[in-house]
Amino acid sequence: MISKRDIVIALISCCVTCAVVASAQKTGVLMSSAVFDWDKVGVKETATGATRDFFKGPTATLDQLECHVTTVKAGEASHAAHSHPEEELIIVKEGTLESVQNGEVKKAGPGSIIFEASNQLHGMRNVGSTPATYFVIKWYSPGMLKKQ
Repeated sequence: MISKRDIVIALISCCVTCAVVASAQKTGVLMSSAVFDWDKVGVKETATGATRDFFKGPTATLDQLECHVTTVKAGEASHAAHSHPEEELIIVKEGTLESVQNGEVKKAGPGSIIFEASNQLHGMRNVGSTPATYFVIKWYSPGMLKKQ
């Protein structure tokens, strides 16, 4: 015969199982080691140039890791100066960017790396005569996505 205790244990087990499954579905599949071929990543044209979205997803140590590549036409900026809680690295592939960080202006050419700290105002524009292309790598530390 099934006792009240057995029913309570079964209900608790079901609730815990549902919570674990819901949590796994919410966080998605963790990224694994991979190679992302430049020629196989789709290009999306924008008003100021183009973007390529390489990846965006959770990893074993981060809530989310993202990499995209932006190409900006000469004299253009991909967006206005802004800030955000996540940190990011920008690696210049080609062209010349003007980076503005908290009011300070610096130029960045091919091979340069720009670090954008959490919650600090930053922006960029292409100051060269040819398109500028740069990689953006952003990461969200554990717990950051829950705060947004």
